[in-house]
Amino acid sequence: MSSSLVLVVIVALVVLLVVVVLVAAVSGHNRLVRLRTQVQASWAQVDVQLKRRHSLIPNLVETVRGYAAHERETLDSVTAARAAAAAPGGAPDRLAAEAALTQALGRLIAVTEAYPQLRASENFTDLQRELAGTEDKIAYARQFYNSAVQSLNTAVQTVPTSIIAGIGGFRAEPYLDAVGEERADVSVRF
Repeated sequence: MSSSLVLVVIVALVVLLVVVVLVAAVSGHNRLVRLRTQVQASWAQVDVQLKRRHSLIPNLVETVRGYAAHERETLDSVTAARAAAAAPGGAPDRLAAEAALTQALGRLIAVTEAYPQLRASENFTDLQRELAGTEDKIAYARQFYNSAVQSLNTAVQTVPTSIIAGIGGFRAEPYLDAVGEERADVSVRF
């Protein structure tokens, strides 16, 4: 074999290797972008369901207020928790506020057990059913978000995409966990 032929083969192999590395890098980057976009889209779905929940709460509070006017403290705590949860903020702040709102709603629903005429109200029953459906949708949206985060975090932390993630500024995202008051039992005192 002539030395020029060996040189051509070596150059061809180097070029091929460079092309393979570039294709792998671009493919890895595009995968990370898709995963990050999925996390963002799934957070948007959580946000949509939380906003739906926030829009139902004033109607529920007003319905209960008509029957249980002396439960002012409970009603005020739900209203205040809703306002805090609806305030702008990042995911950790929103999650803490949503946990407080969940706890306040639990107390509100527990208070309604003392009012048979309220439980018999069609308006209250409809609102309670809507809120329960929304809570189910929130749980599903959270589960979907956590699944998307798991995919992204796995890609960000495994080789070779971890190298591309470091260069491209991709980072692991936090999971939506039940925090603080969401884990506690609802306690109602009359």
